[in-house]
Amino acid sequence: MEIWINPACSKCRSALTLLDAEGADYTVRRYLDDVPSEDEIRDVLDRLGLEPWDITRTQEQDAKDLGLKDREAWPRDASGRDRWIKALADHPKLIQRPIITADDGTAVVARTGEAVRDALSR
Repeated sequence: MEIWINPACSKCRSALTLLDAEGADYTVRRYLDDVPSEDEIRDVLDRLGLEPWDITRTQEQDAKDLGLKDREAWPRDASGRDRWIKALADHPKLIQRPIITADDGTAVVARTGEAVRDALSR
């Protein structure tokens, strides 16, 4: 499994601590340094069963600067999907974290211990 993290994030550090405590075999991806491509973001979204706006940190300054809360400018439907994905690739700080891609081909946004354990069970 792989976990996308920002080392400055307490939720990410908690997820890593739990993975280590469980003896999990995983790879760390510091996604602010190793920025996911649009195709990688699409793949993770498919694995999560979510849309890009579902994993966007809209309180970040980049989101405010882009005007992501303006639903007319940034529609949350198929017509706006590619634009959202490009925004996430161009501004990786907007990607919710941590994200764990599980060995069974699924993924979870691992913001809770329960979500991390769910990924471990897959």
